[in-house]
Amino acid sequence: MDIRWFQDFVTLAEVQNFTRAAEMRNVSQAAFSRRIQALEQWLDAKLIDRASYPTKLTAAGERFRTVATGLLNQIADAKAEIGDAPSRNHVRIASTYALASTRLPGWWARWSGAGDMSCSLEVGNVHDTVSAFNAGSADVLIGFHQAAHPVQIDATRFERHELGVEKVRPYMSRALAESGRLELPGTVLKPLPLLMYSPSGYFARVVDSAIEQSAQALVGYRAFEAEMTDVLGDLALQGMGIAWLPDSSFVSGRLAGLVPLGDGAWDIDVSIVAYRSRVNARGVVGRLWEQICAVHDLG
Repeated sequence: MDIRWFQDFVTLAEVQNFTRAAEMRNVSQAAFSRRIQALEQWLDAKLIDRASYPTKLTAAGERFRTVATGLLNQIADAKAEIGDAPSRNHVRIASTYALASTRLPGWWARWSGAGDMSCSLEVGNVHDTVSAFNAGSADVLIGFHQAAHPVQIDATRFERHELGVEKVRPYMSRALAESGRLELPGTVLKPLPLLMYSPSGYFARVVDSAIEQSAQALVGYRAFEAEMTDVLGDLALQGMGIAWLPDSSFVSGRLAGLVPLGDGAWDIDVSIVAYRSRVNARGVVGRLWEQICAVHDLG
């Protein structure tokens, strides 16, 4: 038995795609498939329903998923606790790009307390960070959550704490706004150039909700698509169109040349939430969680 088989299986269970899981595990798809088959042979049970698309687990696979995740967490905990002091005091955080480059540095300065904690950060989009967290590759996940588009986190396995609420709203450059060349909500003759999130991204669904729930119909075209808020913010700053950005984008002051639009007609609230495993017994993770809850006590 190879511990990598467990990690492969948990990753596949989360992403439900052999190709994507192999990429995340940094192996060829052929090698990845062989390792999953080796695990099934070792267990003498079929874990994957290969006749379904997207990939699904069999009943045995669902049961083993809980076992595999628990074992991986226990192994990680034991390795950290048995190691020297730096290892025992090390935590792994997974976070989205938007928060890692804006909110997280200031938060870590407050969470780390006396400075005896060290941290490694895994950054990615919402899907990848959630998958990594579910697979046991991080002790704490920091990400966005919107009621209409919940992140798939099992409440029986993980506890959560809300860190704050941000507003996502449309912005354009001050120069473009003052020129009067673009006016909301746009018209058929003068549609608005929209700087939008890639369809597969989490914020794409959030922005779509903001547009759909507005009493005013927005008339525009997708002038540019990107996954990262920084890219869309920079394009808006250059006068290339309208971008929906969360409050965290303005923490550094880099986008001070943008102005909000619409008087709230196309705004939507999103929560920033922290998660940790209920069975992670490492002392340093418990201390970090206490700091997170104390610093962000919204009660």
